Amino acid sequence: MAHADIVPMVWLSCGLAALAGLLFGMDIGVISGALPFINEEFNLSSQMEGWVVSSMMVGAAAGALSAGSISKSMGRKRALLASSALFIVGALVCVVAQGPTLLWIGRILLGLAVGVASFTAPLYLSEVTPERIRGTTISFYQLMVTVGILAAFVSNAAFSYIESWRWMFGVLVIPAILLFVGALSVPNSPRWLAAKDRFDEARDVLSKLRGTKEEVDYELGEIRDALNRESEAKGFAMFKRNPNFRRSVFLGFALQIVQQFTGMNVIMYYAPRIFQMSGFEGTSASLWATVVTGLTNVLATFIAIALVDRAGRKPILYAGFFMMGVTMAVLSFVLHIGATTTFLQYLAMAMVLIFVVGFAMSAGPLIWTLCAEIQPLQGRDFGIGVSTGANWIGNFCIGFFFPVMLTGIGGTATFGILAVVNIAFIVFTLLLVPETKGISLEKIERNLLSGKRLRDIGI
Repeated sequence: MAHADIVPMVWLSCGLAALAGLLFGMDIGVISGALPFINEEFNLSSQMEGWVVSSMMVGAAAGALSAGSISKSMGRKRALLASSALFIVGALVCVVAQGPTLLWIGRILLGLAVGVASFTAPLYLSEVTPERIRGTTISFYQLMVTVGILAAFVSNAAFSYIESWRWMFGVLVIPAILLFVGALSVPNSPRWLAAKDRFDEARDVLSKLRGTKEEVDYELGEIRDALNRESEAKGFAMFKRNPNFRRSVFLGFALQIVQQFTGMNVIMYYAPRIFQMSGFEGTSASLWATVVTGLTNVLATFIAIALVDRAGRKPILYAGFFMMGVTMAVLSFVLHIGATTTFLQYLAMAMVLIFVVGFAMSAGPLIWTLCAEIQPLQGRDFGIGVSTGANWIGNFCIGFFFPVMLTGIGGTATFGILAVVNIAFIVFTLLLVPETKGISLEKIERNLLSGKRLRDIGI
C-alpha cells in the first residue's frame, strides 16, 4: 500500500508520539534486569519482589484513569509533556533510592508517567492519522514499545557486568528528555480542538496533516457531525445514559484484560528467571538470552505493521492467540519433564521466542489499535481511560501474583493455565471483536451508536 500522499507532518507527529512507546517499553524492560541486583542489595522476599515489580503498575493504573481528564482538559500534546516530566522525576528517584520504600515511590512515579503515556499516545495517533494508515501508525507505537524493551534489555545486560541496577534506571532519563523536547513541536489533535469549539484551529491543524482541501473539509464535517450527535452527553455522563457507549467501554476493558492475560508481561518481567528455570545458568547468560527475546519482539512487530491495514485486525489476532496457546503448552510440558538436556533447554527458549512473535504480531499492537478506534468522539477520553486503566490493573495482577504462582504451583501449571487462556481468546475474538480495517472513526461510531452488534460495528 503506497503512502506517498501522506504529508510529512503526519509522520513527524507519529514519530514523536511514538517516543512515548519507547519510554513505556524501557520501563517494562528495565525491571527484569535490575531485579536480581535489587534482590541482592535489599534482600527482598517474594512478596516484596512482587511489590517492586507491581508498584509501577499501581501508578500506571492511576495514571491511565486520570489521563482521560488530563488529556481532555489540557489536550493530548500537554499530556505527553506531563508524562515525559514524570518519567524524568521517577527515574531519578529510583537512581538515588537507598531502600525498598523510596524505590517503590520512584516506580509509582514511573508508573504514573507510563499510564498517562499509554493512554495519550495511541489516542493522539488515532486522531491525527488518516484511516488508511491508522492501524500502521498505532502499530508503530507498539513497535517503539518493543524497541524500548530491547534497549532496556541490552542496557541491563551491559550494566550487569558492573552489577549497577541504578544505571539501568538512569538511562530512562535520556529518552524522557527527548520526548519532552519533541512533544513541544507536534500539533494539537484536531479532534480535541474541535471538541473545545476551536474549529478554526482544528482546520489549521488538519490543513497541515492532510494532502488536499477536500480531505480537510470532509474530515472536519465528519467531526462536526459526530460532535452534534453527542452534544447532550459526554464522558461519564454519556456512559451512564447511553447503553451503546457502555458496550464499547466494556469491549475496550475486556480487550486490555485479554492482552495482559496472554502472559506476555510474564515473559518480559521475569524472562531471566524463566530462562534460569530452563537451564541457562548465571545472571549474565540469562540476561543475554533475554536480549534475544527483546530483539524477536521488535522484529515480529514489523509483521503487524506490514499486515494490519491489509489483512485486517481479526485474522492476525486469530493467528497470534493460536501461536501463544501452543507455545505455552509446550513450555509447560518442558518444565514438567525438566530441561535436563541441551535440546530441551533450547526448545524452551524457542517456545518463548515463538510466543513473543505471536504476541508482537497480534495482541501487542492490535489491542491498542482497536481500543483507540471503537470509542465515540465525545466518550473517547473516558472510554480509552477505562481500557488503559484495565490494562494496568491486569498488568499489576500479573506482576504481583506471578512469582507467588511460580512458587506455589510451579512453572508447569502456571504456563499450562496461560496456554488454555490464549486458546479461549480465539473464541472471544470471534464473538465480540469487530474488523475495523479501512473504516473511518466516525463510521465506526455511527454503527456503534445505532445498536449494531459489537463484532459488526466495522462493517
